[in-house]
Amino acid sequence: MSIIEVSGLCRDFEYYEKTEGLGASLKNLVNRKKLVKRAVSDVSFSIDEGATVGFLGPNGAGKTTTLKMLSGIMHPSGGEARVIGHVPWQRKKDFRMQISIVMGQRSQLWPDLPALESFDLNREIYEIDRRAYRETLDELVALFGIEEQLPVQVRRLSLGERMKMEIVASLLHRPRVLFLDEPTIGLDLLSQRSIRDLLKGLRQRFGTTVMLTSHYLSDIEDLCERIILINHGAIVYDGPLARVNDALSDRKTVSLVLSDDSGGPSLAGYPEFRGMEGLTARFEVERKDVRAFSRRVLDELPVADLTIEDVPIEEGIARLYSAGARP
Repeated sequence: MSIIEVSGLCRDFEYYEKTEGLGASLKNLVNRKKLVKRAVSDVSFSIDEGATVGFLGPNGAGKTTTLKMLSGIMHPSGGEARVIGHVPWQRKKDFRMQISIVMGQRSQLWPDLPALESFDLNREIYEIDRRAYRETLDELVALFGIEEQLPVQVRRLSLGERMKMEIVASLLHRPRVLFLDEPTIGLDLLSQRSIRDLLKGLRQRFGTTVMLTSHYLSDIEDLCERIILINHGAIVYDGPLARVNDALSDRKTVSLVLSDDSGGPSLAGYPEFRGMEGLTARFEVERKDVRAFSRRVLDELPVADLTIEDVPIEEGIARLYSAGARP
């Protein structure tokens, strides 16, 4: 059963052209040229209840704008959307009580107060029964391992601890849909892994539907079976994560660590050559040609080490972005 349904969603932003110079500024006072930027263009998809879906795209692709429309923060310029049966931008109370949004670069917590105070404020806002609030909070505190940080001022917490508090605050009213916009941005590797481990349990413990944006492929690979790729405001791929690299399945990445840089100048002569970092050269080779290619470079280059791997998933995603890019 679909809990999020989107059809032909669009969002335009109007702005005015501004040229340099005092004369141009004076001219703009009486005659300004209006321009229109289409941030989201004819976006359509549906998401089933309980799913965790990655919503990916380069900076400026329209990810955050889409999430803002689906959470009711922003009105669209056209199209339709239903979240839990509601039109999001109508912001009806029943809708607001069943969704939550966490934005990695914005906080809903009071920085000079312990997170517990903000949690209690959310209890009042969402009209949560005290007993139900305490049961949910205790469960989340145990799950996130944040008991010792509860009395600490939010501004004194580490970025990873703060993000855990943000997610707990968003889950106190047990929303059916959770929008996460870059929840691990700026976190170190251990904190990113910790947040991912916590999010994995949401579907099992709460049955929460999650729509996640992230620039970290580890987040997507760990959490999502399905991804939606958006570029220039339009969807360029919607399907299983496992199929992203289908077009690259017949290729391998061969990495060579050279013992010295004497072979560096000759690498450009290999059609398979893709780049070099330090003494490590990277090649992309047809699967059927890997053995012959390996023998050739071992004979012709000062190779200290050789590694053969699948083409990284980010390569497949990058190519899909390129395929959907406008000239």
